[in-house]
Amino acid sequence: MNMEVEIKLRLPDSVTHQKLSNSLAPFHTKTLIQENIFFDGTNKELTSNLAVLRIRFYNLEHCVLSLKAKPVISAGISRMEEHEEPFDPVLGRACIAEPWKLLSVDSSMVLKRVRDEYGVGANGVVCLGGFRNVRAVHEWEGLKLELDETNYDFGTSYELECESADPERHKKLLEEFLQENGISYSYSKVSKFAVFQSRKLPEL
Repeated sequence: MNMEVEIKLRLPDSVTHQKLSNSLAPFHTKTLIQENIFFDGTNKELTSNLAVLRIRFYNLEHCVLSLKAKPVISAGISRMEEHEEPFDPVLGRACIAEPWKLLSVDSSMVLKRVRDEYGVGANGVVCLGGFRNVRAVHEWEGLKLELDETNYDFGTSYELECESADPERHKKLLEEFLQENGISYSYSKVSKFAVFQSRKLPEL
């Protein structure tokens, strides 16, 4: 498992998202269409232990399987354990319709951990559903900034993310940039998955 450390700043609305998108336009490198689908054991073996299994499809072309665990988010800095590996997108689609197929994949270290460490399998696997995310990627001041528009079936949220090995320093840099450009923001308090689970957008 790697430790993923990210700065997460929430934007209040689509107007602010567009304003920041315009400010970052000279640094834009690509836009990714992400579809995120989550799975758990029938008895909530993962979520009851602050873990989740995710299949993410990128631009309908490729696919990544992730196990994320032990999330902590404070003052706009998120830390969680993460184990990722490429996954066959055709098999990924099949697992949405028939989640039990995940347990038959012997070549996956992520799924081996899900079975061995969390005991998922004896009682089955369920697909929890998911959400779509449009991610604009930017290279700015040596950092990779990800500007997200996340479409849940109960609303849309906006967020700026930045993976960082020095999050306190880079958060200060980002906040200065946002303030200079008149961009309103707040510290994200929960993960996208937690928002999905709660089925309501976080209060501003």
